[in-house]
Amino acid sequence: MNRIALTAMLLLGMALNSVARDGYRITLKVPALKDSMVYLVHYYGKPLPTIYKRDSARFDKKGVAVFDSKDPEFIGGIYMMLFSDRKTYFELLLNKGDEFTVTADLKKLPESVSYTNSPENDRFREYVSFLKGYSERQQGLQKEYVNARTADDTAALRKRSAAMSKELTTYRREHVKKYPGTLLASIFSSLEIPQVPEGPHYLPDGKTKDSAFAYTYYKAHYWDQFDLQDDRLIHTPVYDARLDEYMNKLVLPWPDSVIKESTMLLTKARGTKEVFKYTLWWLTRMAENSKVMGMDEVFVYLVENYYMKGDATWLTTDELNKYIDRAMKIAPNVIGNLAPEIKLPMFAADKHEDASLHSVKARYTLLVFYAPSCGHCREEMPAIDSLYRTVLKEKGVKIYAVTTEGDPTAAKDFITRYKLNDWMTTWDPDHSGDWRAKYDVYSTPTIYLLDEKKIIKGKRLDHSNIATLVEMLDKKPK
Repeated sequence: MNRIALTAMLLLGMALNSVARDGYRITLKVPALKDSMVYLVHYYGKPLPTIYKRDSARFDKKGVAVFDSKDPEFIGGIYMMLFSDRKTYFELLLNKGDEFTVTADLKKLPESVSYTNSPENDRFREYVSFLKGYSERQQGLQKEYVNARTADDTAALRKRSAAMSKELTTYRREHVKKYPGTLLASIFSSLEIPQVPEGPHYLPDGKTKDSAFAYTYYKAHYWDQFDLQDDRLIHTPVYDARLDEYMNKLVLPWPDSVIKESTMLLTKARGTKEVFKYTLWWLTRMAENSKVMGMDEVFVYLVENYYMKGDATWLTTDELNKYIDRAMKIAPNVIGNLAPEIKLPMFAADKHEDASLHSVKARYTLLVFYAPSCGHCREEMPAIDSLYRTVLKEKGVKIYAVTTEGDPTAAKDFITRYKLNDWMTTWDPDHSGDWRAKYDVYSTPTIYLLDEKKIIKGKRLDHSNIATLVEMLDKKPK
């Protein structure tokens, strides 16, 4: 063979080797197991027990099981071999295109696990061993804390604990420097939390100490080492906890702040498949389920700016429409909007007369939707009336109530029994009003607070927080 032909073949071989295969191929050898199932499972944002099945295989008579996938959509991460008892497992690292062999003895997990042709799992195994020794030393330190007798003893133990923590951090950082771009390096970086510089810190005047420096610095650098462009990190038990700490402990629970930080995270994750999907899902669920007043504005923002603009590509048309429909019901009544007008007949009036919500002259209007048959209403309405007579009335509050059911006898008995005669009570006997859609009344009681211009200032209230909100609004600068 001439030299040119040999060179061409070598180059062709190099080119073929440089093209990574899709999916993975894992040969698992456990001699003690025969003719039983084993499952390849993975994390999805959360730690155990939340795991998902990826693949399955059956051990042959020699205790060999093979997982073979050519899925081009496969994404690596921390995976597990979960055995047929659904309790025994061990973790491993898996990247797209990986082909390696794993050997294990179930009686000696995870120490017995060994790899052929997987240098990264060898390094992961070394880390697991290091972490085991680290954990044992930490437990020993905790026992010493219990037996500490003096302040000097405690101080010495704290110093040792800090040194051990630094040892763990150093291990991870050195690995990141030595093996940049690898899955384990990305995982270690995702675990990195900001280290606030020591020493006094001052405001721009150079004299006043900055009491918020630690918080500000920690929050500003929280995501520095977390690669939101690495989809593999979704298949680790890290991301959900990081999101929870950031959004629920570091971000102020105000709609504007939450919207700003949500936009920042989604911008950083833009272009990924799994990180963007998980982030948008997590933020939407947080906003939709939040007990903090006003977070529905965040939900509407996310739906209007992401779901309605085609970013939630994983949803079916029906699923997408549910989000849109929910947002459209909430949008008219978010805090800060002008309250939609309601004109309904006054209940038990001598003549037919529609009462306009917008015509109520008051510093504040408490808009109350209730049903006489609602058990919670029977507890809440008397409590609200008591609050109204003792506190709210002298603060310029009036109550505009809507009886959501059309039974006049039940409504009249309810008003009489609970002495709600000071309220401006309306009803809709013909079910012709659109108040249910305007105010998203899907359960009772539903309570809003409006200011003198009928701007919504509070929603989903109850007797325990109405007076506090009024007091806050009174103190707020105009």
